[in-house]
Amino acid sequence: MTETAAPVAPTGFAALGVPPDVDRGLAEAGFTQPFAIQIEAVPVALTGQDVCGRARTGSGKTLAFGVPMLSRITPNSAPNRPHGLVLVPTRELALQVAEVLAPIAKACGKVVLAAYGGSSRQDQVTLLEKGVDLVVATPLRLVDLIKGKEVDLSEIEVVVIDEADRMADDGFTPQVEWILRHVTGVHQTMLFSATLDGQVGHLVRRYLKDPVEIAIDAANDTVGTMHHVFLGVHHMDKDRVIASICKTAQRVVVFCGTKRMCDRVTDNLRDLDVSAAAIHGDLPQPSREKALKRFSMGELKVLVATDVAARGIDVDGIDVVIHHEPASDAKAYLHRSGRTARAGNDGWAVTLVEYNQHLHARMIQRALRLTISDPIQVFSNDERLLDLGTLVAATT
Repeated sequence: MTETAAPVAPTGFAALGVPPDVDRGLAEAGFTQPFAIQIEAVPVALTGQDVCGRARTGSGKTLAFGVPMLSRITPNSAPNRPHGLVLVPTRELALQVAEVLAPIAKACGKVVLAAYGGSSRQDQVTLLEKGVDLVVATPLRLVDLIKGKEVDLSEIEVVVIDEADRMADDGFTPQVEWILRHVTGVHQTMLFSATLDGQVGHLVRRYLKDPVEIAIDAANDTVGTMHHVFLGVHHMDKDRVIASICKTAQRVVVFCGTKRMCDRVTDNLRDLDVSAAAIHGDLPQPSREKALKRFSMGELKVLVATDVAARGIDVDGIDVVIHHEPASDAKAYLHRSGRTARAGNDGWAVTLVEYNQHLHARMIQRALRLTISDPIQVFSNDERLLDLGTLVAATT
């Protein structure tokens, strides 16, 4: 007698109009209740309308576009002609978006491919020849595949531009436009970005048709449950201060301005018995992916990253982001700090400020409309670093 699988109870996505096979995939992947941006975006996107979403990393936008995309694209059996396309700025983000969507796609008989540099091009070509439904790609790798005639975008039904502002910051807008000109069939376009001005606004005006704008947050707002603290430190004591904070934190991301500084801080933290790994552009892609996986699984407490490398970090449960030195400006501060305080959880954005950086720290506070105050002076043996909430409360 053959056993039949127990039916899977519908998730909260079913009420948004999600087809049963996609909803089953969501349930099997552990997604039971939609976040705010999903509640707003999914019903609109399911109608086929273009969508322009303003949302930060960690708001749940991968499912906001992925669920309607998997619901709307038709199954594909033709080689090299996917029906769905997601453009992302970094290798890490390509891998992570694909990992989120792949199990949901499998439940409805569809195949997802992550195409990005630093991994086997031939493996990606082989999978494309077998036929995939949805490609998650970085611009440069996709341009390469199009020029090599290994992928044809003429049958794309839904295209998504994710993290469009970061794409623009990294200088990828020309490549994005070149790719979009190769999407020649009738299709739906969705664009998601933390901001909708500048080059992002140009993409919206040129490539989206009467888009429905969905904004969960104010354009330059910070996460409501994020706490900001600026600590005055001596440059020789910085890494020990980080180690002290890490004693009670669960997951920490440390941002450094250079690749060399990333390596130095990582080595120092390891010497202080803190489990840490660096991710930056000089490291091989497999090493970066391994570090990110270990971090997401809780095997590593700290990731030390450059701004560019860290843009692919999409891991829940990061409770502290530490700026090893003040961010270059308010926008960079928000991009860095947005790794914490997700899904309604509290998080801390900690900036380490040396004696000659006080003015720059104030400029960031002013730009973000934070309380203007001098950094709290600490040394690494300060027990208040074990409880940042107590530290802030005692100095206000």
